[in-house]
Amino acid sequence: MRLSQMLFVTLREDPAEAEIPSHKLLLRAGYMRRVASGVYAYLPLLWRVLTKISAIVRDEMNATGAQECLLPQLQPADLWRESGRWDTYTKAEGIMFSLVDRRQQEMGLGPTHEEVITAIARDMIRSYRQLPLHLYQIQTKFRDEIRPRFGLMRGREFIMKDGYSFHADAPSLKQTYRDMYDAYSNILRRCGLEFRAVDADSGAIGGSGSTEFMVLAEAGEDEVLYTADGQYAANVEKAVSQPVDAAPSPFTTFETLDTPNTPTIESLAKFLQCSPTQIVKNVLYQAGFDSGKRVLVLVSIRGDQDVNEVKLTNALTNLAANYGGTTLLSLEVPDADAQQAWAARPLPLGYIAPNLADDYIKPGVSDLEPKFLRLIDQTAVNLKNFVTGSNRSGYHTVGGNWGTDFPQPKTVVDVRKAMAGDRACHDPNQTLETARGIEIGHIFQLGTKYSQALGATYTSESGEELPLMMGCYGVGVSRLAQAAVEQSYDKHGIIWPVAIAPYQAIVVIPNMGDDLQVTAAIKLYQELNTAGVETLLDDRNERAGVKFKDADLIGIPYRIVTGRALGDGKVEVAERATGIVQEVAITAVVSLIKSWIDEELIG
Repeated sequence: MRLSQMLFVTLREDPAEAEIPSHKLLLRAGYMRRVASGVYAYLPLLWRVLTKISAIVRDEMNATGAQECLLPQLQPADLWRESGRWDTYTKAEGIMFSLVDRRQQEMGLGPTHEEVITAIARDMIRSYRQLPLHLYQIQTKFRDEIRPRFGLMRGREFIMKDGYSFHADAPSLKQTYRDMYDAYSNILRRCGLEFRAVDADSGAIGGSGSTEFMVLAEAGEDEVLYTADGQYAANVEKAVSQPVDAAPSPFTTFETLDTPNTPTIESLAKFLQCSPTQIVKNVLYQAGFDSGKRVLVLVSIRGDQDVNEVKLTNALTNLAANYGGTTLLSLEVPDADAQQAWAARPLPLGYIAPNLADDYIKPGVSDLEPKFLRLIDQTAVNLKNFVTGSNRSGYHTVGGNWGTDFPQPKTVVDVRKAMAGDRACHDPNQTLETARGIEIGHIFQLGTKYSQALGATYTSESGEELPLMMGCYGVGVSRLAQAAVEQSYDKHGIIWPVAIAPYQAIVVIPNMGDDLQVTAAIKLYQELNTAGVETLLDDRNERAGVKFKDADLIGIPYRIVTGRALGDGKVEVAERATGIVQEVAITAVVSLIKSWIDEELIG
């Protein structure tokens, strides 16, 4: 392709809308253009990148025996109501674009396709002889993000590969799960990315187990905790660890002390000259279930620990049936306005004790549970002579114990947030380290969650009708493209891995008025393409400096310049990744570039 004929416009300044390096560079280099908030046009250079990523994904998926299909983007609300996720996706998380058609039927633009594929399986799978079955697609997904940002990282429209497998039993599901683990690892390796596979929370998708594939990058929205021995890695939302041991308490007698101006753990520990590990803090949340019931939740946790709200959400979802529901729609720390709606009197904020009286809740509020749901994190269970609130502003109790001074909450949960520096569960000699990551892929063992909800069954060899076992596997194709840029760039621009670069080489003509340069460049351009090297020709009427800067900005792996060395039968060859520049005999350029590319792709 000749650049003079391509839709190609670069920017010298960072667009105001862009926040992270990869977003800035893709806009500046003419790869994409913003059409609306969270909605981008993929321009020719970026479309070539996405096509290459899609080809690698297809190659690895097809190698596992998965079959490609294409599912509808427009989905009926009734299917989502069958699975119980319509309210979750349109009200709680609110990420589904929903609409009403001219026949007054509710529809949604697909953020994911579990319901559709399960309905198809329900209609078409009859016997165990048809199993296992694995279908996948590559298509556009839609999610109504509250705050679209970072370009393709968190957009409202994006390209995704999602796959779904159906099985007669758990061993078959686990085998496909392992196959997908290997396939996703191969995809990321072939795309030239540094990544880490981590234990993850299943979120709204659900299921018994899941793994995320994180591309490591400083701008990653996710925190990954891992051990240096390579035996453990998890998203911080899912990570578990052993906290540091609690220090001995300096208090031996239970009493209430005047502790003015100590509403925080730090200020309280400093005032009492004790360790935060001997403090029980009590955190208040307001939870809303799909039954319409609101519940006030009091979580008692060790003072040096923080509540992981993803873990808390999962714990409350498990308790939803106690309140007539199946899932949690909302979870928040109630602000002053929210408290005003249910508090019978002002709360002793910063000084709450585990036994905060239920009569703080106004009686007679129809949708509100009249008693606090009291949970205790494992870190607080074994504390002795601890410090905690007194339910009086300005006062704390010291020397407290469960069972004598405070009733211990019956429901014990693990809702603490694991932190870098904690001891690893598999080996206390290993400590957790931290890295930032961009989630690119996620695989789930769904089990029978959707097949039971939608009545998707098969007839077993013994003639029994059983629900299908399911798996779900997703890769963000457009997100992967931007993650590659976020992981590999410099002050001059993008540095594409060879496997997914839009073009592998670019031939630059410094002076379009020099017939020798033009003739040599066109000949090299044609020979490289004939040899299978995807090559651009920069034949624009621009200054040489502009062309060199653009070549670096768009990140083509190899640059060939027909410049001053032509008189000696040589051209300048530059490697974008290393910055190494050398003069090479014009007769050797094609074989040299071809060998470098083959080495990169095979390696």
